[in-house]
Amino acid sequence: MTTSEVDLRERWSAGQPCHGLWSLLPGAVTGEVLARTGADFVVVDLQHGATAEAELPGTAAAITAAGSVPLVRTRSPSFADVGRPLDLGARGVIVPNVRDADHAREVVTACRYAPAGSRSIGRLSGGAEQPLVVVMVEAATALADLDAVLAVEGLDGVYVGPGDLSLSLELTGADRRAELRGVLSSIVARAGAAGMPVGVHAYTGEEAAGYAAEGATIVTVAVDAVSLGEVVAHHLAVARGRSGQDGT
Repeated sequence: MTTSEVDLRERWSAGQPCHGLWSLLPGAVTGEVLARTGADFVVVDLQHGATAEAELPGTAAAITAAGSVPLVRTRSPSFADVGRPLDLGARGVIVPNVRDADHAREVVTACRYAPAGSRSIGRLSGGAEQPLVVVMVEAATALADLDAVLAVEGLDGVYVGPGDLSLSLELTGADRRAELRGVLSSIVARAGAAGMPVGVHAYTGEEAAGYAAEGATIVTVAVDAVSLGEVVAHHLAVARGRSGQDGT
């Protein structure tokens, strides 16, 4: 079954969880493998991942052909960095480092053609006329302005980055984990009350399920580089344990 950005928008708006994967590893093959798991969407991370901009057309096409929606976390919230992935096949963007509601409105404008916005015509490969627009809540200023952010017209969702938010709020360390978790739960609840789709970055299915149970609908289940390392380490441990039992 093929999922489109229209399907995601409709399901998010209806409060239905959509499950996706986060990709730090480069290449069209990586995108295809992830999409073929049945994920509703695959996020290609240009901010912290290894994918180069020139790879986006092939990677986005492979994800689409495998039935998933290619989204991109942009390198920055700048006009050029938001628009470029949309010209190279992304069906939507997740934009980091958004400061407040006014900044979120600038991001939405950068994703819409005139007269609704300022996006330039010239799409090279794939993409969408009305791409999904999601902004990240990962700064204290964005959290302080959250109610206004949730009311921004044309915004399809907010996505919480717990790592950067914990740094911004000075809630790092194991002794502050419960306090940070309370902040994350509050954001999910406030977004739900405002009718805004929301997600929280997660690294495991268990963690993702916890956020979904609280009302998150943009559900990131796993990060490819992290999961690959964990699975390979597990199999190595099993193999070495059995080898040791065999006396070899």
